[in-house]
Amino acid sequence: MNNSINNIPLFATGFFTAPPYDLAPPRLVGGICKKCCKDYFPRPKYCPKCLGIVNEKKMVSKGVIHSFTVVRTKPPMGLPQPYCVGYIDLDESNLRVFCLLNPMTIDQFTIGTKVKLEVGLLGHDNSGIACLRPYFKSDL
Repeated sequence: MNNSINNIPLFATGFFTAPPYDLAPPRLVGGICKKCCKDYFPRPKYCPKCLGIVNEKKMVSKGVIHSFTVVRTKPPMGLPQPYCVGYIDLDESNLRVFCLLNPMTIDQFTIGTKVKLEVGLLGHDNSGIACLRPYFKSDL
């Protein structure tokens, strides 16, 4: 990622780390329950399992595609057409997250593909302003 993305707004705050990414790669921001040590994404205020307080936790940024699909209908929020979404099993975690996949390489994904999190200019927000979104790309 280059420094030009530092001034572009995030699609949503509190779900992934903001640039700059030169010192650390982007990461999803979830939570961990203090009582039962269960990870969550997105982060709930209280653990649904034990009702304990859930603290913020930066998740690992790598995983494996569990399942995915290519969406070929008109996309929302200025996403490219077609675009790809999938479930990612995060490394070193019990989490499976739903996320966008790199729209530039939708024909290269297969179940079991190792992926890593990226953040880039992708679509726009509710006001039509270009924004940064997290997505997973092949980790070859």
